[in-house]
Formats: sequence, C-alpha cells, structure tokens
Amino acid sequence: MRYFIVISYDGSKYLGFQKQRKGKTIQDELEKALTKINSDKKVSVSASGRTDAGVHALSQTAHFDLKEDLEEARILNSLNSLLPDDIYVKRVEKASKDFHARFDAKAKEYIYKINMGEYSPIEKDYVYQYNKRLNVPEIERALKYIEGTHNFKSFTKTDEEKDDYTRTIIQTSLIRDMRELNKITISILGTGFMRYMVRNIVGTLIEIGEGKRKSEDVFHILAAKDRKEAGKAAPATGLYLKDVFY
Repeated sequence: MRYFIVISYDGSKYLGFQKQRKGKTIQDELEKALTKINSDKKVSVSASGRTDAGVHALSQTAHFDLKEDLEEARILNSLNSLLPDDIYVKRVEKASKDFHARFDAKAKEYIYKINMGEYSPIEKDYVYQYNKRLNVPEIERALKYIEGTHNFKSFTKTDEEKDDYTRTIIQTSLIRDMRELNKITISILGTGFMRYMVRNIVGTLIEIGEGKRKSEDVFHILAAKDRKEAGKAAPATGLYLKDVFY
C-alpha cells in the first residue's frame, strides 16, 4: 500500500533531506521510523525534492510503500511517537500505486527570511541575520523580473549539468513583518527548482538591495547563462520549503 505524507522539520541539525554517507538526514529518520512500523522490513521514502543542510520545511511531501494496509491515523501517531521532536508528520493519506511525490508535483513555494535589524542569537538558525538595511523596493522590482519562464542556468549549482535549465516562476512577493519592520520574507512560487537556485536568487537580490547591482541587472544575469554572473548563495538558515502543490 502506498502512502502520501506531509511533514515539517527544523533542518538546522541535519545534512539535508536526502541520505548521505555520513551524518544525520531527514530521510534517514523517516525510514528508520517507518521500518519499525513495517515489522522491521526496510522502507524507502521518496520526497518531492531534496532540501540542503540547514534548510527547513513547513510542508515537505513524500511517499512510501508498506507491506500492510494500515490506517492513516495509526501511521501518523506511530511516526510522531518515533521521530525526533524536530521532525513532525502533519498528514498521512493513502495514495494510488502510481503516485510519485516528486514527479506528480505541479509547483513548489519557497520562502526566505531576512533580519535587517539587530542580531538575534535566538533566531540565528531560522532567519538570516543580515543585520543591515537593504533597499527593499529595489529588491521587489528585481523579484518581478524573474517571474515567467526563463533559463536559470546562472542561478544553479556551478557543477550541475542538466539537459534543460528552463523553469517557470509563477509568482513572487516580498512580505514585511508589520510587527517587526526590520524583517522581510521573500516568497518564490515556481513549477520547479534546481539545486541552490532559490539561495542563488536571494543572494543576488541581497546584492541588489545593497546597491552593488541594479534590479535591471537580472535580465543580463539570466541572458548570460553563467553562474559567475549571479551573486553568491544566501545562507541556508533563512530558507524554507513552504508548500508543494499537486
């Protein structure tokens, strides 16, 4: 029986979602818990996509198969009792045998949190502590320029070779925290993302907000199809996978 799950996690103590040769990952923890539920028979988990070390998720999605047809509530309660307290399963549903969490996903939304105010040791793993003023209107203008269908090779991992670098950014926004005006959240909704793509975009936006680049430079960076033309990657700490749409 195939199951679909929605999970949230604090990624600050993990090497990302995907299993690694060494180090703790979200996938490792999920598979260990599910294997216990599955009468100690190995369970493999397939997610909507990887998140890197230090990146968080509000609603990551995944699927897995169990040898028995178990009630969703039983799996939900068992998982949350077995998993560490920085990983939480929000929902469990039965799925069709041909459902795939990654290949059936239609869009994803990522958010990135930045603190332009005083350094916060409490939030250092959850909000990027930039701690200086940025030109927010100029960042907002630049965000609109990445909307649409483009070749995003300039914003991918340097050594990542793909047949197709074209992705569609459906919508972007910049949200100010009305209680704490020094905090902003950048939201990017798209049909798909390549490794480090969001962090490279945000890093470039920060350079635009610093005045090192102009918002219109986004057009040149996209046209160049060269990672060297974009800004350095923003830290993982401010990045969240907010939602996956099917």
